[in-house]
Amino acid sequence: MTANNISGIDKPALQALPTARDRLSFLYLEHCMLNRQDGAITVTDARGTVHVPAAALSVLLLGPGTNISHRAMELVSDSGSSVIWVGEQGVRYYAHGRSLTHSARLQIRQAELVSNVRSRIAVARQMYQLRFPGEDVSALTMQQLRGREGARIRSAYRRASQETGVDWNGREYTPGSFDDSDDINKALSAAHACLYGVVHSVIVALGCSPALGFVHTGHELSFVYDIADLYKAELTIPIAFAVTAVQPADMGSAIRHSVRDHLADGRILEQTVKDIRWLLLGQELALQEPETDVLHLWDEKEGLVAHAVSYGKDLEQLENELEEGYGTIVDDPE
Repeated sequence: MTANNISGIDKPALQALPTARDRLSFLYLEHCMLNRQDGAITVTDARGTVHVPAAALSVLLLGPGTNISHRAMELVSDSGSSVIWVGEQGVRYYAHGRSLTHSARLQIRQAELVSNVRSRIAVARQMYQLRFPGEDVSALTMQQLRGREGARIRSAYRRASQETGVDWNGREYTPGSFDDSDDINKALSAAHACLYGVVHSVIVALGCSPALGFVHTGHELSFVYDIADLYKAELTIPIAFAVTAVQPADMGSAIRHSVRDHLADGRILEQTVKDIRWLLLGQELALQEPETDVLHLWDEKEGLVAHAVSYGKDLEQLENELEEGYGTIVDDPE
């Protein structure tokens, strides 16, 4: 059954919407019903209903127990917001509806950088530079960088083991066999999985490709692993050891709740956005406002030219080219 006349507000022009700077960074919701009333999203649970202006949202994170109507999704889309279906407090990534931006700028830049050996290793060095502040890694090879990173992570494991009293005999795990590991390796796997979900959410919200990694390669989540590795030593490794030290009955659940609590303030989301933009655009461009008018036509000489413009040749020009032997004129029946 369909309705021919459904009242509603007109879709706003992109230039009329609030910029990314003026919006909430994200709104996380769980165990509620989402619907639409005029230009607002209504959020209803046992406590009542609140109205959220759709155009004020950058990213809407839908957690467990959420139900959203078709009309609400339509409004979110028209408002230029992104919807991401996640686990509790965003520690798992399941799916997303459109990216936060209309612009392909970051993804194009990502593809350009990863497709050239020199630029790719330059970005990889920048990633490692974030892990070694105050040190110069600009001349190190990938092999040398991997060696330095391996030593740093082993040191992080030893330090966490000493601080918590948890025995550490090395990182051992089999993908897909969670229960075959010891407690600390289970904890690390669960904690890292939560971090991957958060990072994945940010990457798709920015319109980047999760698959185009600079250090990791060949997997659909290569870039997710690249970015997540920036935060493991300071975030998920300490959490995993701290939770293991108290020996919870359900290791996976305890880890997910602990990571959720550490991420609840949203700082890791903000830091991830900043780091990705800095890695792909450089410090100066990363601070600029995102583009709004983003559709162009590509030209091999001029780079970009305006779209929605008729570039057809008029009859006089065609006749001149015909006289010069370039072709023939075919009458247009219209």
